[in-house]
This record gives sequence, structure tokens and C-alpha cells, in this order.
Amino acid sequence: MISFRSRWNVLVLFTVSFVLLSACASSGSGKSSAGSTAAPTSSTAPSASAKPKQWSKAPDMIIDPKKSYEAEITTSKGKFTIQLFAKEAPKTVNNFVFLAKQGFYDNVIFHRIIKSFMIQTGDPLGNGSGGPGYRFADELNTPYKYEEGTVAMANSGPDTNGSQFFICTGPDAIFSLNARPNYTIFGIVTSGIENVQKIADTPVKMNPGGSDTSPSMPTEKVTIQSISIKEK
Repeated sequence: MISFRSRWNVLVLFTVSFVLLSACASSGSGKSSAGSTAAPTSSTAPSASAKPKQWSKAPDMIIDPKKSYEAEITTSKGKFTIQLFAKEAPKTVNNFVFLAKQGFYDNVIFHRIIKSFMIQTGDPLGNGSGGPGYRFADELNTPYKYEEGTVAMANSGPDTNGSQFFICTGPDAIFSLNARPNYTIFGIVTSGIENVQKIADTPVKMNPGGSDTSPSMPTEKVTIQSISIKEK
């Protein structure tokens, strides 16, 4: 029989995971309706001149779902490679490839880090409220599970994907997200996972403007420097 304490721990973990991911990713220019991560600080906010690109609708299909795609991500803490699931999540991979080729992710920070759970990036505003100006639908019917290295879209509810994504880095993601698979999985880290963990090891502090109940705001700036896409 499951004890009251065990049931309570499960409930708390599910609640935390929901807040962590659903309250942090608005794909438009305003705050998420479910909450927001944090107000930018002087160490993480982009300069006034670095206005992010915006589009009025999701991109037309530029990939061939029958082909294989890889993304090599260079960060301030090293490189890692993601195998993209073009066949299983074509709209999501197409969106990621489009934004990467537009340079949208260049110099974007990892604005949210929870070592036992995930690292999150993809917001040009650096505070969890930014996106490309449009939203697109979920692609949840895939055979993949959340595990260390899984790459998935962050969102603020059903069909609110934009540019923000996260990479699973610990057991909390495996336990809680597989029970609530609400985030489109579109890739897996195939090399350089040690550099992903370096990002996860970044010191963090409480976010005074966010909804997290544990520290998640990096105390140092970790950025995506570039993303290159390879088609096979």
C-alpha cells in the first residue's frame, strides 16, 4: 500500500514539474498566461538594440521529414549534438531548423536551470516570456520518453509552442514528465552530454519574480553561441 507520505511526495513533484514547464514559456511577446519565469536582470537581459526577430506565423515546411537532421549547438560551456526527430515531430523540427538557420538562437541564454530536472533556453528576452511571435500545435504522439538528454518544447498550455525548449538533465524529469507527457519531444542529445551537464551544474539562485519554489535563476550567463544544422 502506498503511504500518505509517498502520495504527498508524488503530488508535490507533479505540481512542481507543471509549474516549471507550463508556467515558463510564452511564445508571444508578453508574459505567459500561466505565469512567468523572471524579470530580466542586468546580467541576463539583452541590450535594447538587440531586438529579437518576430514573425506573424509559423514557418512553411523547409525540411524533408523523410531525411535525418542533426543540430550541433555551441554554447559558452561547450558543444553538444542533438538528433532531431523529423519523422515523428515534423512541425516542431521544422520550426527549430528554421529558427536556427535564421540565427534566432544565437546569443540566447539558458534562463532556467534545475539540475535534477532540466535546463531551459530559447527565449530571446531571457526571462521566460519571449518567443518568435507565433504559436504552433503540439506533436505528442511519438514513441519517445523523457530521459536524460531528451529535448522537448516548453509551453504555456496546449498548442502554445514557440521557440523555448528544454533538455532533461535529471531523475525528476524522468519521473514526473513521463506521467504527464504534455511537452513535444523533438530530439535527443547524442554527443556532448557532459557539456549539457556542465550547464546543469551552473550555480543558481531564487528568482524573485518567478514562480519556482527552488533556485532556478543562473548566477552566471550561459549562452547559445550558434546552432548548425546538418541534413543527411
